[in-house]
Amino acid sequence: MAINENATVASHDDAGPGYRFLVLDATRLASALVPGQFVHVRVPGLEPTALRRPFSVFDADDGKVTLLYKVVGRGTAALATARAGDEVEVLGPLGHGFPSASKGVPLLVGGGYGVAPLHFLAKRLKDSRTILFVGGRTKDDLLALDRFEALGVDVRIATNDGSAGEKGFVTGPLDAALDELRGRGEPFELFTCGPDGLLKAVADRAVAAGMPGWISMDRHMVCGVGACYACIQKTVHGNSRCCVEGPVFKAEDLVW
Repeated sequence: MAINENATVASHDDAGPGYRFLVLDATRLASALVPGQFVHVRVPGLEPTALRRPFSVFDADDGKVTLLYKVVGRGTAALATARAGDEVEVLGPLGHGFPSASKGVPLLVGGGYGVAPLHFLAKRLKDSRTILFVGGRTKDDLLALDRFEALGVDVRIATNDGSAGEKGFVTGPLDAALDELRGRGEPFELFTCGPDGLLKAVADRAVAAGMPGWISMDRHMVCGVGACYACIQKTVHGNSRCCVEGPVFKAEDLVW
């Protein structure tokens, strides 16, 4: 059941060029969230009729909820002005998240701020075998890598321009790891969040390998509760609402 909590901004810091970490004191939400779920934020400073904005959850622990977001429009620009002590109304947990355990080596694949729910997942999995494959256009799009490394995650990087890690798409280092795991006959499980091209690439690899794949779809979830049908995703079961039936789907269920 969703909770509408009046949270207090604990801190609000830069996370990279154009990116921000927003930490909220939200005791009830923090204890209820699971990785892959999202929250709807009523942005302070906007008109009362303005729609809430959906955000993935980067972390939820010790009574605090952390959001990692990019300033891209009017809503996030207004949110970026929030200061410690300000009150922010937050609705959640919303949607279905990732499974709480992995049946094989956990392979996390993210692009840009798509790493947000993957950090929360890595923290909850507590699996020393976890590998994060993260890609971006440049090194400036690689976010929170130190926080993944602090969890003991093996971080493997690719950038389109070669400014950090391997030059090219993140599927390069991912495919190398998949070949290695298949060569050892070791099972793996794929978890991903990011742009659609990356999501399809990861889903295709999971299906081709016959291994579990969990795909977090990034759609404009306007209402967050399934009423407006603005976030429809085609699946083998028909049209599904990302905010209710998702945002995390099984790879084999998606129709691209």
